[in-house]
Amino acid sequence: MDHIRYSVAACQTDNPNPIDRRGMRANTDRILAMIDSAVGGAAPFLPVRLVVFPEFAHSAPVFVTAAELIDKLAISIPNEHTERLHQKAKEHDIYIQSGSMLEVDAKWPGHVFNTTCLIGPEGVLYKYRKVNTWLPFEVHTSPHDLRDYDEPLFPVADTPIGKLGCAICYDWLFPEAMRQLTANGAEVLIRVSAYMDPWGATEPMAWWTVVNRCRALENIAYVVAANQGASLKHYPPYSWPGGSQVVDFDGRLLAEASPGPGERIVVAPIDISALRHERATRRGHMMLNHLRTEAYPVYKQHYYPPVRS
Repeated sequence: MDHIRYSVAACQTDNPNPIDRRGMRANTDRILAMIDSAVGGAAPFLPVRLVVFPEFAHSAPVFVTAAELIDKLAISIPNEHTERLHQKAKEHDIYIQSGSMLEVDAKWPGHVFNTTCLIGPEGVLYKYRKVNTWLPFEVHTSPHDLRDYDEPLFPVADTPIGKLGCAICYDWLFPEAMRQLTANGAEVLIRVSAYMDPWGATEPMAWWTVVNRCRALENIAYVVAANQGASLKHYPPYSWPGGSQVVDFDGRLLAEASPGPGERIVVAPIDISALRHERATRRGHMMLNHLRTEAYPVYKQHYYPPVRS
């Protein structure tokens, strides 16, 4: 079996939020430049093969209604931004988890999704639409809530650098989401996030770090987590703590950006071969095999959306 070991780069952004579709181009320009920096900076060491960006790195929900977002910012996928990322992925032979953008789909008129794409030299491998939207503020549609939605909620891509799956920000407060990605084969769990103070990467709460480490160890998976580093000026009404992280399959922090607003690139090595060996040989702390599914009748009950008579 080939040994699969490479570096990952979690890139946090601090860009002004566009107010129209044209404004997105400047953010994508900066994302492409950060990819060049991540790849170039790691070139003398263990090369970077996976680069991850935060939630809303391309565009943020700066309007309060879905109708305004659809009118002024939302775009279909693929688009000019995913094509530019595809060309960059081919140039460097890397995989890119895009920052999320606001997506419309002719199949679902009147709805806007919070969507991120995994893009490699082959093109767009999957798009992930946020399942657990941040209620009550987030006005995007969860694909879970659409009648007759027939696409995978938690897609996983089988790539030469391992099996990759992604979920967005608030999704990670639901252990079930990461467990489903892992059940679908994911070895690297990617977190595309805009996690604000006081729940971010700083004490005394540090939910960001607690959740990243716990999801890694309970799923025996690497976590690559890119968080918004936006300043309050760029992305009110919240301040954004950054603190992007890479965590190994035992919950060890391999690398962490210093908390606080501002652009950061944090790079760390991951070893897919070691992860596969652990999953194949472990007997203790092997939660993936020790899950007593039938013990949890809570999942047989419907909770959301509420059923109204």
